[in-house]
Amino acid sequence: MADQQALDEVVEFTSGLIRIDTTNRGGGDCRERPAAEYAAERLAGAGLEPLLLERTPGRTNVVARIEGTDPSADALLVHGHLDVVPAEAADWSVHPFSGEIRDGVVWGRGAVDMKNMDAMILAVVRSWARQGVRPRRDIVIAFTADEEDSAEDGAGFLADRHPELFEGCTEAIGESGAFTFHDGAGREIYPIAAGERGTGWLKLTARGRAGHGSKVNKENAVTRLAAAVTRIGEHAWPLRLTPTVRAALTELAAVYGIEPDFGDVDGLLDKLGPAAKLVESTVRNSANPTMLDAGYKVNVIPGEAVAFVDGRYLAGGEEEFRATLDELTGPDVDWEFHHRSVALQAPVDSPTFAGMRAAVEEFAPEGHVVPYCMTGGTDAKQFSLLGITAAYGFAPLKLPEGFDYQAMFHGVDERVPVEALHFGVRVLDRFLRTA
Repeated sequence: MADQQALDEVVEFTSGLIRIDTTNRGGGDCRERPAAEYAAERLAGAGLEPLLLERTPGRTNVVARIEGTDPSADALLVHGHLDVVPAEAADWSVHPFSGEIRDGVVWGRGAVDMKNMDAMILAVVRSWARQGVRPRRDIVIAFTADEEDSAEDGAGFLADRHPELFEGCTEAIGESGAFTFHDGAGREIYPIAAGERGTGWLKLTARGRAGHGSKVNKENAVTRLAAAVTRIGEHAWPLRLTPTVRAALTELAAVYGIEPDFGDVDGLLDKLGPAAKLVESTVRNSANPTMLDAGYKVNVIPGEAVAFVDGRYLAGGEEEFRATLDELTGPDVDWEFHHRSVALQAPVDSPTFAGMRAAVEEFAPEGHVVPYCMTGGTDAKQFSLLGITAAYGFAPLKLPEGFDYQAMFHGVDERVPVEALHFGVRVLDRFLRTA
């Protein structure tokens, strides 16, 4: 079991990593190297030989391998990212890069997304070194850059240029899962991610006839674009249940003593109450218009108008997604992928999922562990290009009622309770020892 020093270190490391500003503003505007050096130094202190790898100077990744006791076993990838999204200090109760520890809570950008998990990994590995523990199978640790943008300097670079470092890896764990979801009726649910929707960020371009704003113009690019954007925003996507989402609904229904009716999924979601939030965004594909750009003067009709759409599709749903966008955009608007990544799905009946379930239940016996699918995506998408397709979200946290975990992601006053970090270390240690 993780020792007291590990419990102290996870708090220290979470705070220490937060104090290192690794804001990723996109377009290459980020420098993860100080945080990478911080992590590498602590891995080296555990007797490992971490590698610092860069595609672009300052955009640093860390990779290390722990040898297991069974050389015939497949390896497990454990990954976390070092970058964070921007934070406006004036909006916060504490400075977002203070790492302040106050009233049993660690404050700052990255406290939940996801320097807490990075700190847990470091604390567990160092605890093993002190106790002489070796896991059953090889564990590859990867701390990555650039997850909050394109991953081109992070997991994408590692998968493309250093695949040999992940040799033997068939499964992975990363963000985000095994956190406490309070349903408001006294139940504690611990969702473990066993899938991610694919990402389809789209650029729409409408072209027409430029002209004077006072003249009749039936080839107005802005009008054409607005019509397409409205059709996309109002489209009712059909139900699509993947095995992961079906398993999530089945297990949640069991928690509430409900017979799952897959002929009326929306009705089933209504019966689940607040717990429906864990599933409702993953029973369909989606496309939300997010940006518009057209024109340069009020009395000039532009010849071109552009919009961006955040699209997401479930495993097996990309073909439907493409065909639907072709139909919704129509003949006067072209669309292309601004960014695309695959959808993932991992088995929920695997020994690995069972091991995660058992680890959570040991330290939260009152909890209900269920699988779920993430609405968005993680670095697991990049690592899947190496054949590591069984990817799970497992960054355990035991949270008090009223703590809005999802609101902490990219939100103001991001923070994590010290007791949640202690729980995370204990659960992660328990799982990784025998994974």
